[in-house]
Amino acid sequence: MVVSDRLHFKVRTPKPATLFGSGQVESIAAAAAEAEAELIIVDAAITPVQQKNLESATKAKVIDRTGLILEIFGERAATAEGRLQVELAHLDYQAGRLVRSWTHLERQRGGFGFLGGPGETQIEADRRLIRDRMAKLRKELDQVTRTRSLHRARRQRAPWPVIALVGYTNAGKSTLFNRLTQADVMAENLLFATLDPTMREIAMPGIEKAILSDTVGFISELPTQLVAAFRATLEEVISADLIIHVRDISHPDSEAQRLDVEQVLEEIGVGIEEGAPLIEAWNKIDMLGAEEGASIGAEASRREDVVVMSALTGEGVDDLLRCAAEKLREGTHVRKLTLPASAGEEIAWLHANGEVLEQRGDGLQTEYEVRISDANWARFQAHFGERV
Repeated sequence: MVVSDRLHFKVRTPKPATLFGSGQVESIAAAAAEAEAELIIVDAAITPVQQKNLESATKAKVIDRTGLILEIFGERAATAEGRLQVELAHLDYQAGRLVRSWTHLERQRGGFGFLGGPGETQIEADRRLIRDRMAKLRKELDQVTRTRSLHRARRQRAPWPVIALVGYTNAGKSTLFNRLTQADVMAENLLFATLDPTMREIAMPGIEKAILSDTVGFISELPTQLVAAFRATLEEVISADLIIHVRDISHPDSEAQRLDVEQVLEEIGVGIEEGAPLIEAWNKIDMLGAEEGASIGAEASRREDVVVMSALTGEGVDDLLRCAAEKLREGTHVRKLTLPASAGEEIAWLHANGEVLEQRGDGLQTEYEVRISDANWARFQAHFGERV
């Protein structure tokens, strides 16, 4: 695709028929004709009627912001789940736009029964087919969600914390993921390069093992169809023990992108107040000049929840791991206790709900050093107190 031209308009009073004023529509049509454009993208949401009227006026295909994002998602989806999510969002979007596809809405299919009857119009038949297909997709995605929930429950029974990478699209999440896990997840200078959640094991200072999850990138004014369709994917963020918000600190709109990401987190129920602890990773520091980089570093040094880094060069990545480990260890203490060899249930519980750092025994009794949260220690004592 080659971008031929960009036009900017102030729309003071949106027109129900075309969104733009008549003079603006003429300017768009003239620019499209001069460039021989086949596609016009409107960086806003437009109604089906506005889309149809703009296509008639410009003699070119017109899509809006949501349509463009869906097209990109359709190209990027790699797994069966990703394709299901994209198709569901696409059908939801297209359901209200069938009027564009049929100019012969009076065409009817024959009715049933002895006398026949009016039957249904073509558009009604298509809407019914879309509804049926969406229902089937939702059932398949529900099955995916249940499977993912089982996997998540299995992980939660293990003592390994889950860390979720979130951030605006193209902020560098997958590059950071690859550096931390030595994986080869697609990481390119593209919007929405990652659509399907990827999880890998990583080592951290003072923590035996952690699970790192790479997630779909966010964007401003994320279409509601996509938030709903990708909720199963975003549930990995909901259940995370720690969230790392990767920000492209070199981007001129970095602060606005931060607000957009926080808004999406609020929508899925992972707000700053009620969600897991959050660290901001100010990425792409290598893209800044010396003076600007020093200023950003000074600002970050005044905050405990910010790490300046470059996922590409590796600068600051060790600092990020140390900060993440400290956040995960907050509220935990190392406890020492001695258990008899026969205390299989207690030993299994400690392994499932804490991190066993060391154990020494003589065959009859074993002394354990366990890093465990205060809440889990209280539960352990309430459940096993008389037997320990």
